[in-house]
Amino acid sequence: MKTIEIPYLEPSERQLSQICDAIEDGQIVILPTDTIYAICCNALSQPAIERLCKIKHINPEKTNLSIICSDLSQASEYAKIDNSAFRIIKGLVPGPFTFLLRSASTLPKAFKGRKTVGVRIPDISICRSVAERLGHPILTTSIQFDSEDYAVSPGLIAENYQSMIDLFVDTGDGDTIPSTIIDCRDSEPVIVRQGKGEI
Repeated sequence: MKTIEIPYLEPSERQLSQICDAIEDGQIVILPTDTIYAICCNALSQPAIERLCKIKHINPEKTNLSIICSDLSQASEYAKIDNSAFRIIKGLVPGPFTFLLRSASTLPKAFKGRKTVGVRIPDISICRSVAERLGHPILTTSIQFDSEDYAVSPGLIAENYQSMIDLFVDTGDGDTIPSTIIDCRDSEPVIVRQGKGEI
């Protein structure tokens, strides 16, 4: 496992290129988010998605998968966002929210048969910059941890995942509060999970 340290959340051009190259190459990367550190991969690479799901013990046929997008424009390419959902999301992004939306056919076969995709536009520029540079979303799922120390401490996160991932982007202490999940598939939004972030 390789580590890139970015202490002030301001990656250099070279560091951004390294992160994007790793993801484009199908590697599994841990990135910071505005909530919990997340295991990420290329959202359009079926082999990378399958590998990520094995690491997290996720069955993609039974679990809603989430993607990080650079902005609403990119999100609208991979999820169906009607006018009511657009108005809700527009006022909350970037921020610590996951929006459940109907998935579009542009997503890979891991999403086929799944009518829903979670969309994140985090309030942390690294995630959005990577998705923008790639020109497509990143698949994301929060790291697993048995105690808060293993969510907060970069050293312990690296220790826990060193044999499973390819690149760890260390930006300092993480968080333990997950995103707030909002179901935007119908005309009235429904909070599925209250986490970080208030509507």
